[in-house]
Amino acid sequence: MTQHRIFTTSFASVYPAYVAKAERKGRSKEEVDQIIFWLTGYDAAGLRAVLDDKTDFATFFAKAPSMNPARELVKGVVCRVRVEEVEHPLMREIRYLDKLVDELARGKAMEKILRTP
Repeated sequence: MTQHRIFTTSFASVYPAYVAKAERKGRSKEEVDQIIFWLTGYDAAGLRAVLDDKTDFATFFAKAPSMNPARELVKGVVCRVRVEEVEHPLMREIRYLDKLVDELARGKAMEKILRTP
């Protein structure tokens, strides 16, 4: 099986698209960062390092300090794919992030995005 090219794409090349998507809908870069921190356990310094080093998606997720177990509560469709049905573990992590940013852009409350009980 060939690897999907997103796995070797630098996170820094996609991050501005996440921020732009949120900002077009009146949300902020800080909210996108909050989602990334919640999902991966990175902090501001860790995220900055990932962006500066042009870390690829595979490494970004492999070296994530603490993947949030509540990410498995993220359900629904993003890019015409049902997130919970994605079989490849790395692609599923990427789709979780896509779905969370999508929810932010759609105006969902941050407490609901971050699956706060």
